[in-house]
Amino acid sequence: MKITIHNQNFVLHQSGAAFWEEEKILFISDLHLGKIGHFRKHGMAIPEKAVLENFTRLNTVLELFDSKTVIFLGDLFHSKINNEWNFFSDWTKTHSQKIILIEGNHDIISKQYYLDLNIEVYSELIIHDFLLTHHPSEREQLFNFCGHIHPGIKLKGMGRQFLSLSCFFRKPNQMIFPSFGEFTGNFYLIPEENDQIYAITKEEVIEIKR
Repeated sequence: MKITIHNQNFVLHQSGAAFWEEEKILFISDLHLGKIGHFRKHGMAIPEKAVLENFTRLNTVLELFDSKTVIFLGDLFHSKINNEWNFFSDWTKTHSQKIILIEGNHDIISKQYYLDLNIEVYSELIIHDFLLTHHPSEREQLFNFCGHIHPGIKLKGMGRQFLSLSCFFRKPNQMIFPSFGEFTGNFYLIPEENDQIYAITKEEVIEIKR
């Protein structure tokens, strides 16, 4: 699905990533690498192959879009270093795109790990009229791209039927990105009058009309 913000074109993908056409930037938020390994370490019965699913999805969107830069909007790695870091390190060496991390609250490992992989790390970044942060922020005359919330929407059907979907949650001067990572969960938001909801299905992103 393609949308326009401040005269710039963005493609919203059902993975939860978004591609800025003019700047050839791919945005991804809340990947939470290492979380599956953390769960497994504490006895949760998650198949080991689930670790590789995040990288499969990453490869899919990178192959789909002609990106020059990948910007992670925070919470790239869930917590302390574990074996999933080795997968990520190997993954970065198979791609030529510049990688930037906007620090999130879960990004607690030393910046040196990222610098060693030629990944640039910032607390926030401004590109043209866009403010890139992890936590939702407001800045006069800037449109904010952010994550952190893991937004979802609940749609009511006939009777007591409900459908729960991840979504891109757009406010007048802000868009909150869905979580890209597996096993990260959603926080269900209630849209206000001027909000726009772009819900994610397995096949596409669709705007929810109210």
